Order: sequence, then structure tokens, then C-alpha cells
Amino acid sequence: MRQRARAGVLTYAALIVLTVVSLFPLVWTAVAASGSNGRLARTPPPLWFGDDLPENLAAAWTDAAMGTALLNTTIVAGTVAAGTVLFSTLAGFAFAKLRFRFKDLLLLLVVGTMMVPPQLSVVPLFMLVAELSWTDRLQSVVLPALVSGFGVFFMRQYLVTALPTELVEAARVDGASGPRVMWHVVFPAARPAMAVLAMLTFVMSWNDFFWPIIALTQSNPTVQVALTGLGRGYIPDQSVIMAGALLGTLPLLLVFVVFGRRIVGGIMQGAVKG
Repeated sequence: MRQRARAGVLTYAALIVLTVVSLFPLVWTAVAASGSNGRLARTPPPLWFGDDLPENLAAAWTDAAMGTALLNTTIVAGTVAAGTVLFSTLAGFAFAKLRFRFKDLLLLLVVGTMMVPPQLSVVPLFMLVAELSWTDRLQSVVLPALVSGFGVFFMRQYLVTALPTELVEAARVDGASGPRVMWHVVFPAARPAMAVLAMLTFVMSWNDFFWPIIALTQSNPTVQVALTGLGRGYIPDQSVIMAGALLGTLPLLLVFVVFGRRIVGGIMQGAVKG
């Protein structure tokens, strides 16, 4: 009993330490956003909140057009997440359960796309976007990211074991069409993995900076593009920059708070073998 009690105390102590370490960057961002440049320059730096948080948030909201940026980023991240989940599930099911020629070769090519640095595709992609007159439009950021090699491989690996082949064959014997098999058999079985992929894709799309800074401008930005417009000047206002970063982070935290339990519950449900 004493050994179990010690193990429990050590476990909780380790969890508390990890929680504090994980939350410290977010808390420091809020502390820095609540002060001024002079306050941040003190030695040692302040570890508690100041009085300027509302003013800095208002300045960041106005200077960086954060309202437009948050709306654009929500549209982009939500559309990319939905498209990636849909197309990756369809392709993953095909690679996992269907039989067709050159399946292994095509899967190898899909996995190979994950090894190509995104910087190599910037020039031809920008030329295509410019040819279509999509520069500074959200579709230039959405369409290239609607499917990913990681998503296809992730869903394929999950469906290989989570979806019995006999279940698909039984649905076909009962006369179910392809779309009906997907809707009533594949999607329910793949729901836990779809939730995880949606969350990962949403976060990656929300934080994406490299391609949006090339395809978009400050007149129609995402959050990461808008943050580059903060703090410009001879002496950058670090507090306003931190306030903008805080505004760009809060929606992600809200998503985790609202959907975190459902996602974890879906993962645990998919991990249990019936």
C-alpha cells in the first residue's frame, strides 16, 4: 500500500510539473501582453499581469485587422480539415480494402509525397495561382491543402485493422451501393481516426505561415499573416505583438476545450476491441 501511495504521489507530482511547464508559454504570453516595452525590459522580468491588457488587445485587433484574419483562418482551417478528412478517408478505404492494379505502387507514391519539401513546390504553385487570378484569395490557400499524403496513409493504416473486410462484403451482399457502404459502414468505423485527423489538420492549417504569407497580403490575411504586420516601426511594441499572438491562440484553446473530450473519447473507443 505504501509503494502504491508513493507511486500515486510521484505520478501526480510529475503531472503537475508537466502541466506547469506546458502552460508557462501561454501564461507568459498573457503576462507580456498585459504590460509595456519598458515593463518587459526590466530585470528580472515581471511574472504577473499588468494593467494594459485591454489596450494592447484593442491595438492588436485594430492594427492587424484581427477580425478579418480570424474569420479567414476559421474558414480556411475548417474547410481544409473537412476536405482532408473526407478525401483521406475515401482514399484510405480504397488502399485498405479495395483491390485494383498498381495499388502498392500508388500507395508508395502517396507516401513519397510526404518526403518532398514544400519549398520545392512554391514556384510552380504560385505560377498556377497567378494564372488562375487567385492571388490574395482564400481558395489559393484552401485548394492545395485539401488532401495530404499523411492523411491518406493515416486513414489507410487505421482502416486496415479497424474495419473488417467481412463487414464491407456483407454490406455489398445486402445490395448496398458504394456511397451507402461509405456512409453506413466505413465512416462509422473510421470516426475516431477522422476526429484525430480533423484536429491535427485544423491546428496545422491554423498555424500555417509559409504558403499563406506568399499567397495572401495584409488586405485579406490569415492570423499568421496578420501577425507579421504588428510591431512594425523603429522600436517594435512587443506587448502588442504578444497581444496579437494571444488573440490568435485563444480560438484553438476554445476548440480543444469544446471538442477535447469527444476526441479523446473517440480515440479510446476506437482502441477498444469488441
